[in-house]
Amino acid sequence: MGDASRAATVPGSIMQATSVSSSTVITSDRVAGTDVFNPAGDSLGSIDYLIIDKRSGRVRYAVLEFGGILGMGAERYPLPWSMLKYDTNRGGYVVPLEKEQLGNAPRYAAPARPVFDDAYGRGVYDYYNINWV
Repeated sequence: MGDASRAATVPGSIMQATSVSSSTVITSDRVAGTDVFNPAGDSLGSIDYLIIDKRSGRVRYAVLEFGGILGMGAERYPLPWSMLKYDTNRGGYVVPLEKEQLGNAPRYAAPARPVFDDAYGRGVYDYYNINWV
């Protein structure tokens, strides 16, 4: 391995890798704005932000922004993080949902946010038939 390649992977190095496309990790700012599709390839919206458990460090939800025009009137749908699978061909996440399923899904309008406590979380996870973490 060359010096530049090694320096890009050494913690504390002043050199930084310029490409993260081959990495299996992603920064939260790159997740925000990423498109979300159903398995048929229909757009369901994009990720607005992530909800992270402060104690465990686990991502609990990716909040899907859906509907509205230019963010106005859009609703937010918390999706259990485990539902999202990144598809490199689409350049976005795929979830096993149809638009119609979002009709009864837990959601809220911005700028309001629910209290993301365990009771709320269980309700979201139950709706999608995902085991609560």
